Amino acid sequence: MEHFTYYAPTEVVFGVGTEEQCPAYVKQYGGSRVFVVYGGGSVKRSGLLERVTKALRQAGLAVESFGGAKPNPTVAHVREGIQAAVSFGADFVLAIGGGSSIDTAKAIAHGTANPEQDIWSIWTREVPLERSLPVGVILTISAAGSEMSDSAVLTNEEIHRKRGINTRFNRAKFAILNPELTYTLPKEQIACGTTDIMMHTLDRYFNPVENELTDALAEALLRTVIQFGTKALEDPADYQAQSELMWAGSLSHNGLTGLGGKPDFAVHQLGHELSARFDVAHGASLAAVWGAWAEYVCPTKVSRFARYARNVWGVTESEDAKAADEGIRKTVDYFASLGMPTGLGGCIGVQNDEIVRDMAYRCAYEGTRTIGTFRVLNQQDIYEIYRKANH
Repeated sequence: MEHFTYYAPTEVVFGVGTEEQCPAYVKQYGGSRVFVVYGGGSVKRSGLLERVTKALRQAGLAVESFGGAKPNPTVAHVREGIQAAVSFGADFVLAIGGGSSIDTAKAIAHGTANPEQDIWSIWTREVPLERSLPVGVILTISAAGSEMSDSAVLTNEEIHRKRGINTRFNRAKFAILNPELTYTLPKEQIACGTTDIMMHTLDRYFNPVENELTDALAEALLRTVIQFGTKALEDPADYQAQSELMWAGSLSHNGLTGLGGKPDFAVHQLGHELSARFDVAHGASLAAVWGAWAEYVCPTKVSRFARYARNVWGVTESEDAKAADEGIRKTVDYFASLGMPTGLGGCIGVQNDEIVRDMAYRCAYEGTRTIGTFRVLNQQDIYEIYRKANH
């Protein structure tokens, strides 16, 4: 096990009706002027937005709402939010929704605390982030895990770039998790969310370092998500299924399932290019490339994939190579059973070779970087994976 620093300070409030406690937690963390960030109309149609904002006002807090967070949060929308939050005099940002709303809220919090800087300059690390506003979360979608993570992503639509930033300032002060708030989700979002939860752990699990306890935790989480992702799709109002997914989503991206290792996240980088260029949903972009990535890198350490196959999927094949192949196949088949794409054709259509090469070029930051740790991938490797996925 390698050196690590584990820091997961977010206060989690889990259970039915916990959103009613939101005003007390906002006050606990110093909020008085609350800028509420949300996405589409679902939180309005369900009445959640009205209930929360009413409760905040009744608690003596000033409230301003800002909707329209996009599935792939954009710099342009965040800039609008920063301007509105600064004008309002916000001292606390509350996200209601899933990863998109949360990442939008984090970016607005950073920008509001640093109004003299452009948010994209902060995102590209040209300007160091040294302060932010506190952020709270009411989670409605089990997926991204942003409610407990130190990361957030933004897409710059003008240059078709999707970038992530990791910083302690991305840690939410509190996260309210009521599984009942996920009951009305479309099945496509449940499927994308299940995929995203799995991938946050898979991208940590497949790394050059083996750590028995961390690996066992990751394997248990994956088995849980596989079991209850299917059940949640069958019955979105299954409380146990939704509660297991919701907690798994938080644990999958708070660092726990990768402690002591060197997280890979190549699949995320491959998927980000799809989202930036074609606006593909995050979970779908990951499922589309995972099988091609796994087949390409598996020879690097077949025993790792064999362990995954046996401990997560119950594969009994004694020969490592055959077990590894079966584990990859079962994973791809599971994504397909969720309705997720398992190749580029399922989300952006089969592309000509020129576009595939350009995607690899851009994913490699114009040939200036490599991605991954399980196997370090250069631009040519990235191209080969995209080409393999291009069906």
